[in-house]
Amino acid sequence: MKWKDYPQNIKVRLITSFFNRAVSSAVMPFMALFFAQEVGKVWAGAFLVFTVIIGFLINLIGGYVSDRFPRKQVVVWTSALSAIFFHLMTISLLPDQNWIWLFAAAYLFFVVTSSLGRPAMHALIIDSTTPENRKAVYTIEYWLTNLSMAIGAALGGLLYVNHQIELFILLTITASGLPIAFQIWLQDGDVEQRKQQHQNVLMDVLQNYRVAFRDLPFVKVVVGSMFIFAAEFSLNSYIGVRLAETFEAVSIGSFEIVGVRMLSLLNIQNMLLVVCLTFFVSRITDKFSKQKVLLTGLIVYSIGYITITSADVWYILILFNFIATIGELIYSPVRNAEQANMIPADKRGSYSAFSNISFSGADLLARSTIIIGAYLVPSMMSVYIGVLLMIGTFLVYTGLFVRNYTAQKEIITKLS
Repeated sequence: MKWKDYPQNIKVRLITSFFNRAVSSAVMPFMALFFAQEVGKVWAGAFLVFTVIIGFLINLIGGYVSDRFPRKQVVVWTSALSAIFFHLMTISLLPDQNWIWLFAAAYLFFVVTSSLGRPAMHALIIDSTTPENRKAVYTIEYWLTNLSMAIGAALGGLLYVNHQIELFILLTITASGLPIAFQIWLQDGDVEQRKQQHQNVLMDVLQNYRVAFRDLPFVKVVVGSMFIFAAEFSLNSYIGVRLAETFEAVSIGSFEIVGVRMLSLLNIQNMLLVVCLTFFVSRITDKFSKQKVLLTGLIVYSIGYITITSADVWYILILFNFIATIGELIYSPVRNAEQANMIPADKRGSYSAFSNISFSGADLLARSTIIIGAYLVPSMMSVYIGVLLMIGTFLVYTGLFVRNYTAQKEIITKLS
């Protein structure tokens, strides 16, 4: 699928998301460090946990809103409000003594507005694609996401410490351009909007998600994805902590690779492989059935992360991180596209918001591995991660494909 063949809304979504992620990835990873330096670790930790919870709850409301109102209107207003709060964060950094409370309040409201608009942005991809071209669109989005995050990480590393204000100004300018771009180029699609069925809005929101909870195949995919993502997320939690404590330093000339640097190398390797090999792997997997591609990718991915969880030798870590990333490149576009195909047309925003449980739950599971790892030896942690991946693979595969097989069998039985 060539760029000129992409629908206009997809082009707008991909381009704006690329610039937004590139600049925000240069700042957002440093929020914990910023608040810890300004107001202390305990306050910073409590505040950031609070923002995660608020963001998740508002994301659910955003899914309901994006199904009730025109998505373009939702996206334009939420992105405009996000830009205003970025302005306030930048202004709070200008005095010699940072106005930390203004910065914290602006950051909190930015989390609210961005979480409110995110489901509508995700639903736009599903609205503007068909089951035939969805895998191609998700492949390029996956590639652009990793490329933008790699650029953002480089920007943050170079500019955050000595050019913090300039970095926030750049982010503010980028954020300010997004609602203008959306207003000019984003098109209102012919999308069926959900009607309010209860006078009580809260009851209507709950009823909306009740349908998603009752969709057993979709729930299986969401929960299964949570277990699968937990392995990858553990790289920056349990695996990172273990490497910092037990990895034996390796010297290359005068350069010493300790545990923390080894973790950075694994993350850099992952991003570079995604950027360089996404389309190559996609061309190969297009020749095979989706079922085989998904299952093969998840098995390869599992082998990689099960080994990384307990490995301590640098070349084994590099080799199996390569294997895990290849597995991710194989299975991820298929999972994304097939999950999108499951979503009813009038509930795309709500289902997209509900599917974010995969990421929130995986983050919690990954953080819990630090606690579990305090009681289990690394080899047993590999077994634990392996069990999570087996469960996740079973749930995702059966949720995506067994239901289709059963439905086809029932149709054939009726016809005969």
